[in-house]
Amino acid sequence: MFGWLRKPASETQVTHGQRLWLYVFAAITMLLLVTPTLIVIPMSFSESQYLEFPPKNWSTRWYEHYFSSPEWMLATVTSLKAAFLTMLVATPIGVVAAYGLHASKVKFIRIAFVLLITPMMVPVVLVAIGAFYAYVKLGILYTLTGLVLAHTILALPLVLIVTGSALKSYDMNQELAARSLGAPRWKAFLTITLPQIRFAVVTSALLSFLTSFDEVVIAMFISGGDNPTLTRNMFNALRDQIDPTIASISTIMIVVTSIMMVLAQVFGRSKADK
Repeated sequence: MFGWLRKPASETQVTHGQRLWLYVFAAITMLLLVTPTLIVIPMSFSESQYLEFPPKNWSTRWYEHYFSSPEWMLATVTSLKAAFLTMLVATPIGVVAAYGLHASKVKFIRIAFVLLITPMMVPVVLVAIGAFYAYVKLGILYTLTGLVLAHTILALPLVLIVTGSALKSYDMNQELAARSLGAPRWKAFLTITLPQIRFAVVTSALLSFLTSFDEVVIAMFISGGDNPTLTRNMFNALRDQIDPTIASISTIMIVVTSIMMVLAQVFGRSKADK
């Protein structure tokens, strides 16, 4: 029954039994991380006027309220627009930057890398405050353009790191061979390099989308008016009146995010197997 514990877990011949403590630790960690999220799902089907777990009476009233509310629908559309545009802007810029950093022979190229990932190291609230004051001067506060620019700043480091990691395991000699045969550098990149790192690019695009869609701190400073984000409205609803609608929205976001992650994995694995 427990024969699998004696089977090798890796090429170093470490058995699953010797790694059992690691599996138990990982399971406990996942349980602690996932359980609070899963509790939201039954709460979203409660008939109560307040957040209640476990629900005494089951209902879909808060889903109906969400889909019938112009305010929530406006915020949802704004978040989807901002996330999609952030993905379109951050992904190509990040991929090109990662490629440039990888291919460059400049001595101090690491400094450029550190500068590009600075938004990941700086507290988000500082980025939000800086964006707020800059947008007031530029006249783009509470606009979709300003929201996309700010979210792109947050998403770029993720694209850079994911794509850069993929390029490190890629053999640049393949691209050099294409260029030696007369292909321009841009064409060699698009036809040789890009197809082989496409899974990293798809993952980067997905992370860019989710970074924008889930972001709340910057949105609290620079979104509003005709362009409120979904997370901003959720935060306000939780702070002011504890609206149970946020539980139904959270459940929808969990489902959508999970589906996107699964599709990205399936897409990348199917492409890698070809």
